[in-house]
Amino acid sequence: MYAIIVDGGRQYRVEPGMELDLDYREVPAGESITLPKVLCLGGEDGMKLGSPTLEGTVVTASVLGPRQGEKLYIGKLRRRKHFKKRTGHRALYTRVRIERIGAA
Repeated sequence: MYAIIVDGGRQYRVEPGMELDLDYREVPAGESITLPKVLCLGGEDGMKLGSPTLEGTVVTASVLGPRQGEKLYIGKLRRRKHFKKRTGHRALYTRVRIERIGAA
């Protein structure tokens, strides 16, 4: 069984046991969170589509902890002015493991 969920403006295809990085939340490791925006459910018995979401269906995930993403570099340059600047940024994510897909 799989589900397509929405979190932070992005869509993810998730299955039980799968680990993924979501937008950062201040939730301690070991806690459980629910992701209520389920767009689609699929499995052996076919596919169910929501319009836009499936009512009464949630995805439950356990939080593994915070994680930093890869470093992104930003460069600024002004031509003929002898100005160069390079900075970096690492976004924070929350690592979760999908536990259950089903009714609320």
